[in-house]
Amino acid sequence: MLIRSSHAAGGVFAEVTAHQAGWDLLNMAARRLNQGERWASQTDDHEYVHVILGGQCHIRTTQGDFLNIGERADVFAGLPFAVYLSRGVAFEIEALNDAFEVASCWVPTDQDHPAQLITPADCSVDLRGGGNASRQVVNIILPGFDCHRLVCVEAYIPGGNWAGYPPHKHDVHRQDASGTLLEADLEEIYFYKLQPEEGFALQRIYNAERDTTFVAHHNDMILIHEGYHPTISAPGYTTYLLNFLAGSAQSLANSDDPAHAWFKQAWGQLDARVPLVG
Repeated sequence: MLIRSSHAAGGVFAEVTAHQAGWDLLNMAARRLNQGERWASQTDDHEYVHVILGGQCHIRTTQGDFLNIGERADVFAGLPFAVYLSRGVAFEIEALNDAFEVASCWVPTDQDHPAQLITPADCSVDLRGGGNASRQVVNIILPGFDCHRLVCVEAYIPGGNWAGYPPHKHDVHRQDASGTLLEADLEEIYFYKLQPEEGFALQRIYNAERDTTFVAHHNDMILIHEGYHPTISAPGYTTYLLNFLAGSAQSLANSDDPAHAWFKQAWGQLDARVPLVG
C-alpha cells in the first residue's frame, strides 16, 4: 500500500494507523513543528520511538526529560537522535528551530521498559551489498534492544542502486528443528525522503499471487506486509528509507527469493559512494 504525503506546511504530513493499514501493530506519523511549537500526547498501551529527522528539540516525559537533542539539519546531514518510550508515559515535544521534523512509530504492548535516549554514537552503521546493490544502513533499534516489539533502521541508497537485493521477505514465522528462528512474520513501514526532493524511487512487492510496483516520492510511505520487496533509487537522486518493523518476534530474520539469491556471490566491491552520511 502506498500512502502519499499531504505536503502540509506544518503539523502531520505523513500518517498511517494499524487500522488503515489492515494489520495489527504498526502506526506511524511524521510531524513538522516550528520553533516554540509543542506537541503533547500519551503512549497509553503502546511503546513509542520518536526519530528526529531534522532539527533540535526538547522531549519531556513522565519517565524523564531529554533536552537539546538533535544535531542534523535533515536526514542527509548526519546520524539520528531518537527516544524510546514505554507504555503509560505522557510526553511533550518542543521544537527549538523552524521546520523541525520527527517521525513517531508506536505499537501495542503489555510490557514495561525504561525510557531511552539513542544518540548518533549509539547507532551502528553497516555498509551492505556490492556494486549497484550497495547501500548504507544505520541501526537505531535492533533486535536485543530493551523494548518489546519495535525494530528501527535507516537506509541510504545511492542514485541508480538497489536495496533489499537479492529480494527478501519476512511474512512467515519459521523455525528449524532446534528452534532457531529462520524467518519472522513482520509488518514494515518504509518512509521515503529523496535528495533532491523531486526525485523518486521504485518499490516492487511480489509473491506467487501478486506483483506490484509503486513510485515513491519525497515523504511518501509504503506498507509491506508480505512478499519480496526490493527498492530502486532513480539515477541522480539519493533515496533515504526510515524502516519501522514489528511482528511475531523482535527480529530481522528473512528469506531471500531463491531465484535471485545467487547474486550475493557476484556483487563485487562496495560502491565508493557509501557511506553517504556519517
